[in-house]
Amino acid sequence: MPLIVWIILFCLVGGVLSVMAAAVFLVLKEPLRNRMLPHLVSFATGALLGAAFMGLLPHAIESSGSTDAHLIPMTVLFGLLGFFLLEKMVVWRHCHADHCEIHAPEEDHAPGKNGRERSVGTLILIGDGLHNFLDGVLIAGAFLTDVHLGIVTSLAVAAHEIPQEVGDFALLLHSGYRRGKALFYNVLSSLTTVIGGVLAYYALSDLQHALPYVLAVAASSFIYIAVADLIPTLHQRIKVSETIQQIVLIAAGILVIYVTHSTLH
Repeated sequence: MPLIVWIILFCLVGGVLSVMAAAVFLVLKEPLRNRMLPHLVSFATGALLGAAFMGLLPHAIESSGSTDAHLIPMTVLFGLLGFFLLEKMVVWRHCHADHCEIHAPEEDHAPGKNGRERSVGTLILIGDGLHNFLDGVLIAGAFLTDVHLGIVTSLAVAAHEIPQEVGDFALLLHSGYRRGKALFYNVLSSLTTVIGGVLAYYALSDLQHALPYVLAVAASSFIYIAVADLIPTLHQRIKVSETIQQIVLIAAGILVIYVTHSTLH
């Protein structure tokens, strides 16, 4: 199968199918959804860290060659700082709850509430579209390096996208969007994953020397999301039983990536 087909197919898996899965998840009754969502976040944490440390970084160092291998850790460092700045600018924010402190209006009954909430919904869609576009670029970079790495990277993206899209979908509903319209806009923003993947395929095909750095940025993205975004939400649940569940599910996420990567190779 042509490489571009692999990229488009798995960009759809990481984008559109994750939105659809999140929409189905939201059909569940709220108590059940609230119980399941932290488990998805724990699993996604393990999948992202596993993909970063067992897939992306080793391939980035290996493909960079012995002379440039020392630049990969520096690229990861600058990538982490870059994602920190993006989040500071409120361009990229991942919410995993129905009510987000960053995006929620300050007062539910304040004047101009509807306009503020609509602008919040627009901000969510713009940030999500940019995030999905970058995911597409990272997936394409992984596939251009190795098909197996591309599959592993796509699985990690999908694992994170489901809890993220649940939060985004719920926030759009909270911002005044009808359920059908919220789903439509979420699917539309997820298609930027495919756009990013296709554009990156044609751009990076002639820039093979840049691939190790794309993989390093992908790794820094996964690490940042896991450490700065997902893990703090896990710390909000401090019971011993909840902590044990988190550890088990994080380990399960890592194990799935390890087994998938090992099996494909």
